[in-house]
Amino acid sequence: MPQVHSIRSFVNRAEIWIRSRLWLQVIVALVLGVGVGALLGPDVNWVEQDLADDIVRWLALPGKLFLGLITLVLEPLVFASIIQGLTGRATGSELRRVGTRLLAFVVLTTLAATALGLVLATTINPGSQVTMPAGAAAKPATAPSAASPSLKKVPDLIEKLIPTNPTKSILDRDLLAIVLIAILLGLAARQVDPELVAPFLGFMNALLGIAMTIVKWAMFLTPWAVFGLMAQAVSKVGLATLGGLGAYVGTVLVGLLALYIIYLLLVWVLGRRNPFWFARNIGGAQLLAFSTSSSAAVMPVSIETAVTRLGVRERIASLVVPLGATINMAGTALYQAVAVLFLAQLSNVTLGVGDLTLIVFTLVAASIGAPGTPGVSIVILSTVVTGFGIPAAGLVLVLGVDRLLDMARTVVNVTGDLAACVILRGSLDAETAQAPPSPDPSPAPDRLVT
Repeated sequence: MPQVHSIRSFVNRAEIWIRSRLWLQVIVALVLGVGVGALLGPDVNWVEQDLADDIVRWLALPGKLFLGLITLVLEPLVFASIIQGLTGRATGSELRRVGTRLLAFVVLTTLAATALGLVLATTINPGSQVTMPAGAAAKPATAPSAASPSLKKVPDLIEKLIPTNPTKSILDRDLLAIVLIAILLGLAARQVDPELVAPFLGFMNALLGIAMTIVKWAMFLTPWAVFGLMAQAVSKVGLATLGGLGAYVGTVLVGLLALYIIYLLLVWVLGRRNPFWFARNIGGAQLLAFSTSSSAAVMPVSIETAVTRLGVRERIASLVVPLGATINMAGTALYQAVAVLFLAQLSNVTLGVGDLTLIVFTLVAASIGAPGTPGVSIVILSTVVTGFGIPAAGLVLVLGVDRLLDMARTVVNVTGDLAACVILRGSLDAETAQAPPSPDPSPAPDRLVT
């Protein structure tokens, strides 16, 4: 009896410990989801395929509800967060420094990620280790010249960045357009008489509070959502499919790991923070990113992580994270670079230096403008390979493992957003420390989110 009592006591303590740690619940759900998905997948074939599909559909329901709640408040959350960040107590010069440095960070890291993906794909040559799907065109295709006429469309693309119909942009859920509208309104609100703009800002603060409350409700579903979504993903992909594309999957994962290490080094060198401390404190946001495959869905958790765990000012986090979730997609750019060369190698398409250069800039532009939602990279990838004369038949192989790779690259994208917060915080703090003291009293420090 004493032994039974001690076992029960241990189980009770373990249960309390797990319940108080969301990240641990997510890990447990992740492992269980992979196991159940493998049992229901084509490898084990535990039950009939139709029944397995019905089971995983029910298992994934909490995940669908979680994503639905996040999607419900995503646009108002992004809109209100950016406006609050722009109209906070930051000075105009501070906003300019944050904006220009964030843009430089995004462009440079995305360029580096794309180039890294091309180098790895060229070195490892994963396409030579896979057989082309039946029925695909076997003869080599000719890639277009680097002097592509698509460059003439750049002014038109820049012109279309300005959302001339805000109502249509909101109805179409065009996140990039919503971000641009929020930036314009936030900057304009700083120039208006504070008494006139106060009701608008009050409404934005209330909208942000309501959206964050709904997000907190959704967070109660997180472990169940992770379990169901993982079970559904693994049951559809199967472990055999993943193994057959081992070279391709391995190339992408090696590239994402290298990019993750680059982010840690940037946090250490530019952000002046211990990279191990940074990695330890962002684990919860990374696990949620892995399970949802959406940096936009993780945005509220990323903001809270940046403020409460990384010590970033609330006005910086509420500005950098929403922008990063929209434009900071270096992990996606790396994945697409590997995928483009993989499909080219698979189809015996030869790409010259000019073509590779154009691919780099095309993927950088496409990744920066891509919404942070699951599956969008496949749409971009199909457009890019078609434009370079690469047969799209091999996309069926890429689609087979896209869900798992989508999870991995979303983790890196979210890591990049949080790294940007720490780096910008470090650079701004360093400038503040070196600046001469102001004769005016300093404003009270930002309140941290609890």
